Formats: sequence, C-alpha cells, structure tokens
Amino acid sequence: MATATDRLTFGVLGTAGIARKAVIPAIAASDHALGAVASRDGERAKRFAEEHAIPRSYGAYEALLEDDGIDAVYIPLPNGLHAEWTTRAADAGLHVLCEKPLAEDAAEAQAVTDRCEDRGVTLMEGFMYRYHPRTERVLELVARELSDVRTVTATFRFPLYDRPDDVRLDPDLAGGSLMDVGCYPVSLVRTVLGEPERAYAHTHDTRDAGVDTELAGVLEYADGRSARIASGFDTQLVQRYRIDAANGWIAVERAFDAPTDESVDLTYEIDGRHGVETFDPVDQYRLQVEHFADCVADDARPLTDGAEAIRNMRVIDALSESADGTGSVAIE
Repeated sequence: MATATDRLTFGVLGTAGIARKAVIPAIAASDHALGAVASRDGERAKRFAEEHAIPRSYGAYEALLEDDGIDAVYIPLPNGLHAEWTTRAADAGLHVLCEKPLAEDAAEAQAVTDRCEDRGVTLMEGFMYRYHPRTERVLELVARELSDVRTVTATFRFPLYDRPDDVRLDPDLAGGSLMDVGCYPVSLVRTVLGEPERAYAHTHDTRDAGVDTELAGVLEYADGRSARIASGFDTQLVQRYRIDAANGWIAVERAFDAPTDESVDLTYEIDGRHGVETFDPVDQYRLQVEHFADCVADDARPLTDGAEAIRNMRVIDALSESADGTGSVAIE
C-alpha cells in the first residue's frame, strides 16, 4: 500500500467508456499512476491496456484485486455491480473511487460504506462536477450573496438512441435515467438546499425496457422551498440548473459534464447586478482524482464520501417509490 508521501497506483475494474474517455486520461495526467486494468474478457483487457499504456491486464476482476502493486481501484462498472466490487475491493484493503451511484439503494449504500469504514479504506463516489471551480464559485455565491433561496431547477438529459442493449436500459443492472443522470440534479439540489422532506416523481419507459427513460420530479421542503428535477434518454443533450432566491438568481449551462478543453460560464443577477463569470478549461475528473488521492494520504473524508452517497440515494429511493404510483413520498 502507498504511504502518505507516495503516489497512488490505480487498478481499473472494467473498460467502460467513462474510463476510456475521462478518468484514465485524468489519472495519467495527474501525479498518480495506472497499474492494471481488468475485464471479464481477457483479450479486451489486453487491448485496453495497450491502448492506454497500462502495464498489466487481467481477464478477471478478482485477479486485479490480488495485484500487490495496486493501492486503489477505480470502478466504472454498470450500476448494479458497484456495491459488490466496492465491497470486494475494500476486503482486499484497496481504496475505492466508484462511479455514481454507489449502490442500488440507500440500504446497500449504507452497507458498502460501513464495510469500507470497517476495513479502513477511503471511499469516494465519482460526482466529478463537485470538484469544478465553477461549482465551488456557485456555492460561494449561494452562501455569501443570495438571500433566501426558494427553488432550484436542474436537468440532465441526453439521447440514447439505437442502443437497445445498453446497460443503462437493463433493469437487472440498476439502469434508468434517474440512476444514470438524474442522480446529478438530485446531488445539486441537495448541495444547495439541503435534505428535502418529500419527493414526487413521474416516469415513462419509452423503450419498454423495464427502466425509466424519462423522469420529472419535485422535491419538497418543510419551509415551503422546492426543487424540480428532470432526467432522460429521449431528447438531445441538455444539462443545466438555475437557483432562484429573493434577491436574484444563478444559471449554469453544460452544468455537470463540463468540457475539459473549453471555457465555461455561470450567469447571475443578484441585487440588480447582472454578471457573467468565465472559467478557464479544467479537467474536473483530474481534480476529482487528486482530491481522492489527497484524502487517502491524509486519511480524510472525501467531499463525496459514503455518507453523502447514502443521503443522495435516500432521495433517489423516494423518487423511485413515488414513480411507482404512491404519490408524494416521505424521505427517511
């Protein structure tokens, strides 16, 4: 295992697109290292390793967990496999950076978090947008300049056409738009407004796949504040949020999966003052990796740790229950 002065060496469980396009390049660009990749298809793992200059490849996830040269694992597997392989990595003494959502429901997220704490390993859920300087600035404006935030509206949709076998459409792998991209608006709303009291949702399955491909939800607060969230696979890409308060508003486009090679903005009007702030290109995935590694070195809790994952899943659970036809659902 790495010491506080060492760089982390990562193993990657799976060859998903998010790993290929975002997180592996982020690790490679950081002060940390890629040590191995595993796939259930050994030839695929070998090709992936060659493509990304990863030293070792394995045809089984278990084999990677036994690699003495690995300090931490990154898990980009389908949602329904996150909890199992996070638990198995923790049992192997490895720190875990797991893609969101950490688990299929809050109870499973609690069990995974407890196991990682029992094993003394760092656990972090991969909500990369939380580490972007723009998000930090939004939260600073909310805390210091907005007065009496009353509502938040947040949306993340993208087209998932002509891919009937995509894992996001598989109910056995915890698919659906809420789990895949709706979790981002839920996270953003909670970060701004805190924990809601009740949830209401309407969903539709346009593919007859057994999962939601469209979701519209409302989160309610005891003091009358509210939030509206939406997710889906049936429209063109849209990812935005707006925060409205008594003295103004903040609006953000390209809100969650911000590009690494383009500048991004936030727009606001506060106390009659209109402003646009521009942020230079930054790799939020690299910032996420570096935060994770710092937490490992310092034995600190990540910003998006297991406790945060549990709270997010409680809201997702309530939205899912409401969408089954039970009306407004209390959030435990």
